[in-house]
Amino acid sequence: MTFTIRKILSSAVATLVLFGGASASAEEVRLKLGHVAQPSHPFHTGALKLAELAKKYSNGELIIDVFPASQIGNERDMIEGARLGTIDMLLTSTAPVMGFEKRFGVLDMPFIFRDVQHAHKVLDGDIGKQLFSALESKGLKGLAWFENGFRDITNSKHEIKTADDLKGLKIRTMENPIHIAYFKKLGAVPQPMAFGELYPALDKKVVDGQENPISAIVSGRFYEVQKYTSMTGHVYSGVPVLMSLKRFNGLSKSQQEALQRAAKEAAEFERSQLASQDEEGLALLRKNGVTITTPDRASFALAAEPIRASFADKTDPELLRRIVETK
Repeated sequence: MTFTIRKILSSAVATLVLFGGASASAEEVRLKLGHVAQPSHPFHTGALKLAELAKKYSNGELIIDVFPASQIGNERDMIEGARLGTIDMLLTSTAPVMGFEKRFGVLDMPFIFRDVQHAHKVLDGDIGKQLFSALESKGLKGLAWFENGFRDITNSKHEIKTADDLKGLKIRTMENPIHIAYFKKLGAVPQPMAFGELYPALDKKVVDGQENPISAIVSGRFYEVQKYTSMTGHVYSGVPVLMSLKRFNGLSKSQQEALQRAAKEAAEFERSQLASQDEEGLALLRKNGVTITTPDRASFALAAEPIRASFADKTDPELLRRIVETK
């Protein structure tokens, strides 16, 4: 009898050791989060903060591994993977999201945001929530809005002081019909390509220039191959933190709440990191011999008007109106 009890207890202990017992390991959820920026970019520090907070608020149940620099795919591939449930989480520009939900194209219209405070009011409010709700039918869950800031233009040819100075320049853009149409209107020759292909294209003079926020120009080290920067601020780049809806629905209620709380706090952190890096970035560009020009933005804004009119019906004209009228 005693031997039998000991044998049962011994077997139970062995089972606990083998499977981690009643510890949290059975509840631990490991998630992969990808983005295309370099580890020095606020995307990455923001993603790491998200991982840190998710682990904290879930009492160690949520473990997020962060993969920068397109390690698990470009933005469109990661979005498709999240829809299918093969990728858990990602940070992405809004342009490729437009391919899955056309209303996101409104955010890529040139000169619709007056300043960063206007953009935050829109994205953190009802409009941002409406856009995220629209993604759920596409298999995606929106958690929060990081940002990449306002986009500026760099090139290796000459200073850009007015819109006319862009004529004939081969400018890399995102694979975004709105951006492509806008740069054509400016007289440039847009060359859409993935971000991961950009530095070699600039280095080998396949393209003359590109347009990105200062943080991306610095983290991508474009100043090594681009000697002119023009502070056009033509488009604001919001960055949705997206997740596979299937994966999100598979989490417990408490895990979902912990992840959403972590994402919102990480977004605030990432935005503050970006603001600091932008100031430091401009100083770094000057230190590396880059000529920084503040152009006549009115000429760039004028060229944006027919583009907004042309694409309004292809996205959501009512949403565009609400964004512009947001105080």
